[in-house]
Amino acid sequence: MKKTIFVVDDNNTNLSLAEKALQEQYRVITLPSAEKMFKFLEKTTPDLILLDIEMPEMDGFEALSRLKENNADIPVIFLTSLIDAEVEAKGFQLGVIDFITKPFSAPVLENRIKTHLHIDDIIRERTAQLRNLQNAIISGFADLLESRDEETGGHVERTSTYIRILLDSLSERGIYADDIKEINRESFISSARLHDVGKIAISDTILNKPGKLTDEEFTIMKTHAIEGERAIDKIASRTYDVEFLRNARIFAGSHHEKWDGTGYPRGLTGTDIPLQGRLMAIADVYDALVSERPYKKPFPPEKAVEIIMEGAGKHFDPLVAGVFYEVRDKFEAVVR
Repeated sequence: MKKTIFVVDDNNTNLSLAEKALQEQYRVITLPSAEKMFKFLEKTTPDLILLDIEMPEMDGFEALSRLKENNADIPVIFLTSLIDAEVEAKGFQLGVIDFITKPFSAPVLENRIKTHLHIDDIIRERTAQLRNLQNAIISGFADLLESRDEETGGHVERTSTYIRILLDSLSERGIYADDIKEINRESFISSARLHDVGKIAISDTILNKPGKLTDEEFTIMKTHAIEGERAIDKIASRTYDVEFLRNARIFAGSHHEKWDGTGYPRGLTGTDIPLQGRLMAIADVYDALVSERPYKKPFPPEKAVEIIMEGAGKHFDPLVAGVFYEVRDKFEAVVR
């Protein structure tokens, strides 16, 4: 399948030359302005953009800055007839990967693009490998933590799946769209596996007590939210994946907050509770309800749904709870 190249230039001659030089190897989309490019980006994500600097209404610098705010992974090469140290510095600061001087020749255009797309493929492959390694380590760590808790076998994987269902369903309905559009979904969902990492600081006596906890024991149990944040902070001080660990920290510290402010550890209310916490609140409670415990039999999924909907607007975000109700069959499928 051919890779897609956007060529953005207000000069029709340059658009024609670029299209003629590249059309045999790539799917080329020529666009006469940055405004047209952004409209086209709503439907198509290119593998690379050739972007003219000197354009009316919105020049290349402004377009690149706006582009990087929303489509940071698309490599951009500037097309320009004027290049100096100041232009180069500004371009590289904004995130451009190269400059091609106009008028350009077909061989130069072809070779530059081929080189950068090859490099981009290598980077994507290495990134995927690192992500797979990260997921494997996190899964192993989560399984190790879960093995201490005799009650929660499979809890980590099920709750991660519930998070995916809720996130996709919110996105499809345009709910919390501004929050969701900033999310790297795979990193976000993977980080949810660490929501109970703080339980590493809770003694086995409390963690595996076959009955209701005393008030003192419950107070200790509640510290796992803050302990989770501390554990992730220690990891973050020794690594680079800020986004993954930021999400993991938020999941750990906020999944026991309640919409009406009666949760812990901070008593946050409403949308002051991060989206991570509002999603995991439903995923975590649902899984606890439908799972067997030494002190209770599993509730039928229908009863679990009833309990969660009764808690909408009190324990749970009412919008998220409403979406949960619409996709309750998908949750039940995970249980089965």
